[in-house]
Amino acid sequence: MENKASVVSRLLAVKQKSAKSYSEIAEETGLTNVYVGQLLRRQAQLKPSTAPKLRASLPDLTDDLIQEMMTPPMRSYDPAIVNEPAIYSMSAIDFYCSVDKIKGVDGNDRVVVTFDGKYLSHSEMRAENMVSRIRLQ
Repeated sequence: MENKASVVSRLLAVKQKSAKSYSEIAEETGLTNVYVGQLLRRQAQLKPSTAPKLRASLPDLTDDLIQEMMTPPMRSYDPAIVNEPAIYSMSAIDFYCSVDKIKGVDGNDRVVVTFDGKYLSHSEMRAENMVSRIRLQ
């Protein structure tokens, strides 16, 4: 198994050779452009039902790259880059993100970042509400 940096380098070379943008690949696969970026950086797992669509969009993907993308990724964070006290309590359950480019009223390019996720409120972990403890008594 290759190291992650080598796999990502190969995946990004395939994308570059295709001359397609993340948005174009997303449109062809039915994914969001951010998710395509995550796939090509080994931050998300390619699902079997999506593999043929991705291969059609990026025909230079080899069998070994597809297989690598279908394994669960090992995500990691550099503490020098991410230094956020709540980083491990954040959740992305049922969460979508997209990045789009539009023309502003002045004709200049603008970026639109859309976060679309399920709202999960924080709850206080009170012992009296712990159902398993109540049943054990």
